[in-house]
Amino acid sequence: VQLQASGEGLVQPGGSLRLSCAASGSIFRFYVMGWYRQAPGKQRELVGSITSGGSTDYADSVKGRFAISRDNAKNTVYLQMNNLKPEDTAVYYCNRRPAVDQFWGQGTLVTVSS
Repeated sequence: VQLQASGEGLVQPGGSLRLSCAASGSIFRFYVMGWYRQAPGKQRELVGSITSGGSTDYADSVKGRFAISRDNAKNTVYLQMNNLKPEDTAVYYCNRRPAVDQFWGQGTLVTVSS
């Protein structure tokens, strides 16, 4: 399986952005998928995840602002980010949950700044 996150962007505080993660492989639909992020100088952290059936959970820092969804027919998982804050600035990655080392991709950069 290969995972590729996309949707990089520079947005102002309060803005929105949607990231996509495209996966190869027909067994994608059975995976619990997670979105992770790594801010400058900080460790990578879990943003949230979604089960194969569509149940989601989120880190407290993004709850109510971010939403994860998936389209199993397209082998794609999405991260809708609303009301973005400067502290959301990070490189965002998708991976299984729990993460599998060999599935880390390059990530996609989100910068929140005025």
